[in-house]
Amino acid sequence: MAVLLKEERQQLILDTLRDNRQATVAELSSRFDVSEVTIRRDLREMAARGVLRRAHGGAVAAAPALPEPPVIQRMVRVQNCKEWIGRAAAALVSDGDSVFIGSGSTATFVARCLTERQDLTVVTNALTIAIELAAAEGVTVVVTGGMMRNSELSLIGHITEQSLRQVRVNKVIIGMRAVSLEGGMTNDYLPEVMTDRTIIEMADELILVADHAKFGTVASAYVAPVERVTTLVTDPETDPKTLARLEEMGIRVIVAGADKEE
Repeated sequence: MAVLLKEERQQLILDTLRDNRQATVAELSSRFDVSEVTIRRDLREMAARGVLRRAHGGAVAAAPALPEPPVIQRMVRVQNCKEWIGRAAAALVSDGDSVFIGSGSTATFVARCLTERQDLTVVTNALTIAIELAAAEGVTVVVTGGMMRNSELSLIGHITEQSLRQVRVNKVIIGMRAVSLEGGMTNDYLPEVMTDRTIIEMADELILVADHAKFGTVASAYVAPVERVTTLVTDPETDPKTLARLEEMGIRVIVAGADKEE
């Protein structure tokens, strides 16, 4: 076999895991004609990126983030959890604040809980958020321009990013397609990644709203490390070990609706 570049070898390792779901260090070493030390180094690097998971003697494929239905359909999925998260995240927003709220079903529940705020400015790239707050007398809504992503009813692209750079907010509240301690925050729609990164840069305080289904999965496009989050608001079904790790990273963790768990 011809000598492979590291990047080529690691891509072939991923292909192997996609086909077989798992592989041992010895198998990979024999297949690619490199030492087991080299394979272990590859697996460490790839696990750090969240594209696979280490296992005893080898590796297994990372749990993929399953395709999501459109945002309107997601509004009724695990609705209780999203409502709890929405109320808890909204409690972090005070009268007089300026806040960015991103797209997504959980973020929409946050907006629903802000209609009674006074002197509040909400910047958003999501039509769903703008509609929720349209009749709120004490809320000024600023909507970015941009290209509409139909399934999310969100605005993305360079026009959106230019608009976002012209405003300042105290807090950013976002959802995320997938969250992994090793793989970071990831999205499944490549054209949206640069918009996500611009949003994250808008304020030091980043509040992530994510139900339990978002954790331990990795989507195709890397957005930012988990450590960028300052506060996580989630529900009681999220793995306690994951939450403990996040707290060790210095992230404030709020488990919403824990007193309502059945």
